[in-house]
Amino acid sequence: MNRLGFIFSSLLFLFAIASSMLFVVDQRQFGVVFALGQIKEVITEPGLNFKLPPPFQNVSYIDKRLLTLDSTDNEPVLTAEKQRVVIDWYVRWRISEPTEYIRNVGTTEAAGASQLNRVVRNAFQEEINKRTVKELLSAKREQLMDDVKGEVLSQVRGIKPWGVDVIDVRITRVDYVDAITESVYRRMEAERKRVANELRSTGAAEGEKIRADADRQREITVANAYRDAQKIKGEGDAEASKLYAESFGRDPQFAQFYRSLDAYKSSFNKKSDVMVLDPSSSEFFKSMRGGVTLPPVKK
Repeated sequence: MNRLGFIFSSLLFLFAIASSMLFVVDQRQFGVVFALGQIKEVITEPGLNFKLPPPFQNVSYIDKRLLTLDSTDNEPVLTAEKQRVVIDWYVRWRISEPTEYIRNVGTTEAAGASQLNRVVRNAFQEEINKRTVKELLSAKREQLMDDVKGEVLSQVRGIKPWGVDVIDVRITRVDYVDAITESVYRRMEAERKRVANELRSTGAAEGEKIRADADRQREITVANAYRDAQKIKGEGDAEASKLYAESFGRDPQFAQFYRSLDAYKSSFNKKSDVMVLDPSSSEFFKSMRGGVTLPPVKK
């Protein structure tokens, strides 16, 4: 029994030793083998590899993919005309030489990102100090990013290379600080209100002009219509008078009787009408008093 336990324990120990000597390097990583704290080997190809068991040798992994570093600093930067602006940027970079990277930067991607963030921020500050806000927002912005990239590359490839490649440097936002932004917004709002009030005033003036023209045209139309109506009415009255004159001229006695009937009709229009006259002497009742002989009706 003791013999079986010894054999089983020995197999477990051998398995643990063998597993500590084997490691797998992923295609997205570099495998760095350390021997007593010194870099022994850098494995760049994926696959199964061997090493001595700890503490003689250890393995560390570093990402070989394209990494992105975004800006986290919101400190304002002064332009050439002393305007305070805030910029957002990002950097695309990768670790190309693991040995140099570990010796001069660190063993993690975070160490490189921290140092690269400082270098990029200083490069942006230096380049923006040479340019105006207009240049930051114009086509010269591309030249600014190229200059920053060149300055960053000169830093990471200096006397002690970092073992990294900077692929691209880009600005994503350029804006004034909050105090200036608020002032700009207020000025823009005031300008928009001024334009709106000017448009309203112009519209009101045009409206008054249109209404005045419409009123003038209405008055002219009404006056012309009244003139034409009076002209037609006058012509009608003249024609009626002419017809009356021709008709009454043929029989003056009938004409006098007809006018008397019209006068009686107008005078006695209502039951409440009262007239104080002397029928015996008044000419008004002459037709009633003396009678009228009507002309014979022609058959």
